[in-house]
Amino acid sequence: MPELPEVETVRRGLDPLLTGAKIISVKLNRKNLRFPFPEAFSERLVGRTIIKLSRRAKYLLFYLSHNETILSHLGMSGSWRIEDEFSRKEHSSIGKLVAHDHCIINVQAKDDKIYRLTYNDARRFGFILLTDTTKLYEHPLLRRLGVEPMNNTLSGAYLKKAFANKKTSLKTALLDQSIVAGLGNIYVCEALWRSHLSPRRSAFTLALEDVYMLESANFLAQNICNLITEAIISGGTSLRDYMHADGSLGYFQHYFSVYGREGKECLNCRVPIVRILQSGRSSFYCPQCQK
Repeated sequence: MPELPEVETVRRGLDPLLTGAKIISVKLNRKNLRFPFPEAFSERLVGRTIIKLSRRAKYLLFYLSHNETILSHLGMSGSWRIEDEFSRKEHSSIGKLVAHDHCIINVQAKDDKIYRLTYNDARRFGFILLTDTTKLYEHPLLRRLGVEPMNNTLSGAYLKKAFANKKTSLKTALLDQSIVAGLGNIYVCEALWRSHLSPRRSAFTLALEDVYMLESANFLAQNICNLITEAIISGGTSLRDYMHADGSLGYFQHYFSVYGREGKECLNCRVPIVRILQSGRSSFYCPQCQK
């Protein structure tokens, strides 16, 4: 599933052409994705101007004129791509079949050129909703989200407070979107390795009144922010379905230290990386470096 860096990369790819663009037509090739498309979706979009594109956690936000916002999640295999009106092919360079193009939005950009914005999703776990902009952050999907792990807004002090009395594992706590918004399995594994913290460790231990624990919480927060920034610069991670808005791939997967490296030597101590299951998710870590 695309995580924060992948969604932010998509936002940055779409933004130059879509901000200020006018929606001239909308075509839906099915009635639903994970959820049904909003009632009268096409009619409500045509004629609207896309004021700006934003992101909250793993959600893309298309702010429209007349106080409505498209709220989109990519699910497991979803992607948004943008191309000029003459570029549509049977499939993209990485095999995104046109048969899975479920929503096609034609827009007139500020340069007066016509572009096709397409949502493609083979597994259909993603969704596209429409909500009142004035109540956007009251939406059930957004209102309980935690702090964003970017621009050093995440701190050790925040993590200590959030982890107090939490008996769940540190890995599980970091995947809790009400604590840190946008983190997923890949980047949590990588951040814990960089911070020398085991995914098995109880989260509350970082909230203990201990100088070492405070340092560990600060180090973890810093590593999360740095990792997310680096991943965005690299265009995110392309493992299966994720691609940029222009169809190209991210390449942060080439810099993984532990994720997907079961049995390979730790880059620090050469002890083999271990894979375990936690709440149905794979955790990769070094049993020597991470305590």
